[in-house]
Amino acid sequence: MELKTTRYDVRDAVATVTLSRPKRRNAWTGRMHTEYRWCLARANLDPTVRVIVVTGDPDGKAFCAGADLGALEGHAEKGRYDPGTADDIANPGFGTDPAFDANFAYHFGLDKPVIAAINGAAAGVGLVLAAFADLRFAAAGAKFTTAHGRFNFPAEFGLSWVLPRIIGLTHANDVLLSSRVFTAEEAMAMGFLNRVLPAEELLTTVISYARNLAASVSPGSARETKHQIYRDLHRDVAGAVADAERLLEDMIRHPDYREGVKAWMEKRAADWRG
Repeated sequence: MELKTTRYDVRDAVATVTLSRPKRRNAWTGRMHTEYRWCLARANLDPTVRVIVVTGDPDGKAFCAGADLGALEGHAEKGRYDPGTADDIANPGFGTDPAFDANFAYHFGLDKPVIAAINGAAAGVGLVLAAFADLRFAAAGAKFTTAHGRFNFPAEFGLSWVLPRIIGLTHANDVLLSSRVFTAEEAMAMGFLNRVLPAEELLTTVISYARNLAASVSPGSARETKHQIYRDLHRDVAGAVADAERLLEDMIRHPDYREGVKAWMEKRAADWRG
């Protein structure tokens, strides 16, 4: 696929997906969604990729400023919502669990951790992207908003499900019902972010974290642990324990288990087979 609104790069086991419409503050369009899903699908299938990082083009001075205003005007003119995507759009993460087979929930079905490097404003669908990442690092002073209230929209793309699970009902009600702007520092206090960093250190720190994760955690463990986390949000604790025991029996037979033990005993980095 020819990438016009995103960039895709793989280095040292880390795939970086960059939202790139700098003249529009990396605003979201159907074309960007199509490319974004293609990039995720490619990274998910690439055995050399262990971690996925999502960020915004720094020239756009935002992570993602939400839906493009042109698209919003188009919805109003048509009198209906038009996602701007075709039926043959890639489906990364689909098929892992029926509960994940939906827009943006597909992040939970990916086999690899996704880290959002939030380099600037994250509004509307930009906040959705951050919320469905597994880990979130943000530049100091970055601004966030759900935005939907000012357009007579509902809470978008599952934010009403995911935000209470990340930051609790009290904070989720605040940002969802008010659509107010809040800062990275507030988001950190709410528990939405893993870390707030100076803007100039953000991407370097995230890439370093991602590379360390890729080197120190077996691909099978990262995959199954991620799927456990999101499946277990939907079920009772007994089901979670039973599934963990089943996975333990399966995974202990994989060569990466023996390699992990050997590497630990020999005090060296493991050579994962994946």
